[in-house]
Amino acid sequence: MAIIYHEKSQTFHLFNAEISYVFTILQNHQLGQLYFGKRIHDREDFAYLLELKARPMSACAFEGDRNFSLEHIKQEYPSYGTGDMRYPAFTILQENGSRISDFVYSGHTIKNGKPALDWLPATYVEQENEAETLEVYLQDSVSGTKLILRYTIFKDFPVITRNVRFEQNVDTKVCLERAMSLSLDLPDMNYEMIELTGAWSRERYVETRKLAHGIQAVYSMRGCSSANYNPFIALKRPETTENSGEVIGFSLIYSGNFLAQAEVDTYNITRVTIGIHPENFSWQLEKGDSFETPEAVMVYSKDGLNGMSHIFHRLYQSRLARGKWRDLERPILINNWEATYFDFNESKILEIAECAKQLGIELFVLDDGWFGKRNDDTSSLGDWYVNLEKLPNGVSGLAKQIEKLGMKFGLWIEPEMINKESKLYKEHADWVLNTPNRNMSHGRNQFVLDFSREDVVDGIYDQLENVFQDAPISYVKWDMNRSMTEVYSQAASPEEQGTIMHKYILGVYRLYEKLIARFPDILFESCASGGSRFDPGMLYYAPQCWTSDDTDAVERLKIQYGTSMVYPLSSMGAHVSAVPNHQLLRNTSLAMRGNVACFGAFGYELDITKLKEEEKEVIKEQVAFMKQYRKLLQYGTFYRLSSPFDGNVTAWMVVDKEQKTALVGYYRILQRVNDAYHRIKLQGLNKDYCYYVTVLEEDIYGDELMNIGLVVSDASSGENHEKYDGTNGDFQSRIYKLTAVCDE
Repeated sequence: MAIIYHEKSQTFHLFNAEISYVFTILQNHQLGQLYFGKRIHDREDFAYLLELKARPMSACAFEGDRNFSLEHIKQEYPSYGTGDMRYPAFTILQENGSRISDFVYSGHTIKNGKPALDWLPATYVEQENEAETLEVYLQDSVSGTKLILRYTIFKDFPVITRNVRFEQNVDTKVCLERAMSLSLDLPDMNYEMIELTGAWSRERYVETRKLAHGIQAVYSMRGCSSANYNPFIALKRPETTENSGEVIGFSLIYSGNFLAQAEVDTYNITRVTIGIHPENFSWQLEKGDSFETPEAVMVYSKDGLNGMSHIFHRLYQSRLARGKWRDLERPILINNWEATYFDFNESKILEIAECAKQLGIELFVLDDGWFGKRNDDTSSLGDWYVNLEKLPNGVSGLAKQIEKLGMKFGLWIEPEMINKESKLYKEHADWVLNTPNRNMSHGRNQFVLDFSREDVVDGIYDQLENVFQDAPISYVKWDMNRSMTEVYSQAASPEEQGTIMHKYILGVYRLYEKLIARFPDILFESCASGGSRFDPGMLYYAPQCWTSDDTDAVERLKIQYGTSMVYPLSSMGAHVSAVPNHQLLRNTSLAMRGNVACFGAFGYELDITKLKEEEKEVIKEQVAFMKQYRKLLQYGTFYRLSSPFDGNVTAWMVVDKEQKTALVGYYRILQRVNDAYHRIKLQGLNKDYCYYVTVLEEDIYGDELMNIGLVVSDASSGENHEKYDGTNGDFQSRIYKLTAVCDE
């Protein structure tokens, strides 16, 4: 790992064992992009990569020189309007109304380690020798604004992180209207763009499109990262597969409005930008003020999409998630939501908990309805005190009774929201985001608290602290159930309204920080109508996230498959729920539901007291299996084998670090009649190890399983008549356990 500055050629080269990143100071003293990809040899001068050529009708920087036009130069952090007519990385409105900037190189520093960001989540290091950081200083002499480009390269990851800091150093005022965290110009357009898109209950579906001239983008303007698009895109070569080929992944460690786009110009240059969405964003800077963008993460893989995902998984598991629960196996829980919804009392909760304890479940989570006068979704959000009609002994009394059973206790909250029918609204109607003299849109009968205000955040913290300190709470599910509308803060000036959506997210982060500092042993799980805020920013505070409100096993194949593009299995909350499924009315076997959910942070969400004894025995077996293999399932190396978006079969697997144990999940949606023969080629095994494979009950070498494949063919169907033994029919699944029995 090294960051080298070549003084003579004014070129920076960041590299480790796997990647290189090269850029240079141009003759106009701005920065030009030269290369990002597989590790290359260092050299004094990479100037040949600039390819300066005269182009007709181009605006050129130097009189008499038709070769140097910013329109045709690959740049590090480009602006608009001085030759380059593509989308810029930043826009600064100055006092005279101009948006023209000229940021020129003024210096740089190279340091060991990685500095933290102010009030923003970011990757980190535990030892200074894990990474090096380059800060490049640029100055605009007219506006007096300083721009700091920060790059960190890790020793053990093919990763570069980037963010930008703006500082105003003179008396003139400026206004940031656009401030991307990253811009990268690539020399060709021969890529396919992968995005994770969807909506409530079908989050993070994988979509792929071939790059074309113009803009291809994903974004959110909902106030959260959203279920519709995830703050991630990847560019892969057309020949790249899950297991081979080149891919670059871009991920934003942020939970609010974002924009991630690839712009292809008519000379086939691809410009990737990612950062805070510029719509409804503006940030005034006066002398002494600064603004820091969220961190963007660039991952390079030469080993296909699985290779890219492995990098994201390892980085986000070990150097983004923090605290006590970062490396711990997650408890097996039961949540009462789909069992009772709002209709429960203490005796019903204890009945479920007692049954759960008998089945081996470790954690009981009390969901919505425990506070204020909450009997439906029309009231009491904001009133974080116990409903004594439902829980006469309070949350504390219930939690202590559950702990006496030998289980841990968890609680649901939705701290960012308020109902009009609440004590808090009657006392602090001004705490709600709403625009004067305009209609207030509701979502799920609720409104959004103004978390851009410190007094609002502190007021909610005080309520939650009273609840948490009074009860033995081990787990908190933090929900957020609507998008932001009519965004306007009653406490901010007109000039500050463009800051509110970003300040809101900073307020969410601040509340997390306060609660984590006060209650460091609590396992936080983030949630937002299911997966509407499943992003890297949340993982910094809550190491797992509720993946989707859709608990149907068949739909979860797509949701969990797509989520795994970026996020590790340890971060995916996955539950076994009732049938018919409450979202789709689909009936799947308990085995199928368990075999999907076990590839994540595992739990149950149904009324187990109503199950038959044979179903309870199945749950006991699932719980025992999960306890035996959860470390592997949550922290092993995960491979996608067969996509639910491509056909009738989904397959994936997880392998331990030593390559001696693996679990393969195989899922067939519809039964085929008189079907053909099928094999699934496995990944990540040791080619020289012989593995005992359950289901097949065979000893098979790793090279056979990876090159020939795991035989998954079914017995001939179509002559089953009335026979059904659980191994045929629709919605079938199997878990193959592979155990090394010898090695050479």
